[in-house]
Amino acid sequence: MFSAQPKKRVALLGLMLESNSFAPVTGRDDFLKRLYVAGDEFRAELNRSESRIPAELLSFQATMDGSLEWEPAPILMGLVEAGGPMDHTFFEEVLVETRTRLQAAMPLDGVYICILGAMITTEERDPDGVIFDMVREVVGLDVPVVATLDLHGNVSDRMVEAADVVISYQTNPHVDMTARGQDAARALNEMFQGLRPESAIVRLPVTPPTVTLLTAEGPYADLINYGRTRLTPDILDISILGGFAYSDTPKNGLAIVVTARSGKAAAEGLAREIAEHAWKDHHRYVPQLTSLEDALASALRAGEDPGMSPVILADVADNPGGGANGNTTWILEALVKAGAKGAVLGVFNDPALAGEAMELGQGARFRAVFNRIEPDNFSRRFEAEATVLRIRDGDCVGRRGFYAGRRLNLGTTVLLDLGGVKVVVISIRTQCADPVFLEMMGIDIGTARSVVVKSRGHFRAGFDEFFPPDRVIEVDAPGLSSPVLSRFDFKHLPRPMFPIDQDVTWPRS
Repeated sequence: MFSAQPKKRVALLGLMLESNSFAPVTGRDDFLKRLYVAGDEFRAELNRSESRIPAELLSFQATMDGSLEWEPAPILMGLVEAGGPMDHTFFEEVLVETRTRLQAAMPLDGVYICILGAMITTEERDPDGVIFDMVREVVGLDVPVVATLDLHGNVSDRMVEAADVVISYQTNPHVDMTARGQDAARALNEMFQGLRPESAIVRLPVTPPTVTLLTAEGPYADLINYGRTRLTPDILDISILGGFAYSDTPKNGLAIVVTARSGKAAAEGLAREIAEHAWKDHHRYVPQLTSLEDALASALRAGEDPGMSPVILADVADNPGGGANGNTTWILEALVKAGAKGAVLGVFNDPALAGEAMELGQGARFRAVFNRIEPDNFSRRFEAEATVLRIRDGDCVGRRGFYAGRRLNLGTTVLLDLGGVKVVVISIRTQCADPVFLEMMGIDIGTARSVVVKSRGHFRAGFDEFFPPDRVIEVDAPGLSSPVLSRFDFKHLPRPMFPIDQDVTWPRS
């Protein structure tokens, strides 16, 4: 099927963490609970039918399989839910192991870096750039390097300089990872045929709040769509990254990365043009949230009136996908105290509570203490009488949207009934982006009157079969991932920066 050319040997590697600078430190154990594989273990995970490997990496492999004779060289892959800064000592250990394995895999014809791009460590503000530089140092200037990033990535100049092509997601909720992996494989194949692309980056003094970065509608959707209209045969890729404000880095800011086939000038010119178009719309990146009081009123009305459509409340400020703990109690306490009918909350991260319920057993009644040990100022204690309805091990496979087809483990998982308000409690912090998290506990989402999800946006792709956009309520409650960025004490973000600051100009003098 393929020409009699020598097999191309391509290294696969990545370390995926979105770091919230204000959240607890992310360490080795956090990765081990989710995904941390290297060498032969990495290779085995790549070939599982229900793999934990990111979808873009799996599709990269599949596209390469259908394109040419090649040999994957799995180096190291780590993935964890968004959290606090990575422990720097652990990062250095991972970096050394990755370098050692990459050197041992030489000679290589190419490298694919599968990464999110918004990581920090307890000592380094651009560890993704450190990884990119290390890869380039090991493989040399002539080996093609392609990378895929989350559209929440914070891209540094050094990342663009070290990689030949940087490709970011284009959809939010993220459901295009397969397509982006295919793009990366195709770009690498072009470089195998002699292409030497050039890239350019332009960064704006705008750090869009997470809820303004949806791609179905809104300013970011309009910008992404505009970028697509600027694609020509000469332009290999246009990536427009909203960034991740909570990382709090000097490289924060909405970034446009353009890769051209013809040279640097074409890439720079188009990146600048798209940036100018984006700046005209920058005032639209202001979050519009619903107060807790109004959100509660909507949930109560839905519970009382069967003629009303049910609603889904997004606890956007306590989104584990944004580094939050997934255990704030403001909405839960309000629902319980108001006696909400037909309300479901998922998923609440509290290993101690889940463990106690498991020991008591199904059917047990007890005094449930949420956050008995308060890990931060947002995770306050709440107590209520509870009945244990169901207990599970938390192993599941995603059904829709962001997690579709991926094997996940939520740890010990229990369903509690708090006087009519049902709560799914888990033991491994995970964003509630997939209906399977509730369905595996016996919950019929179609009959619920209100559902609370600890998620910012990915739930939309999972729960849209039950809740169209007009039934979604984004709640303004406290938390580590609040879209109201003025509530955070940023230390490293370039200032002034919109919308935290109002008097912002670009280009800056």
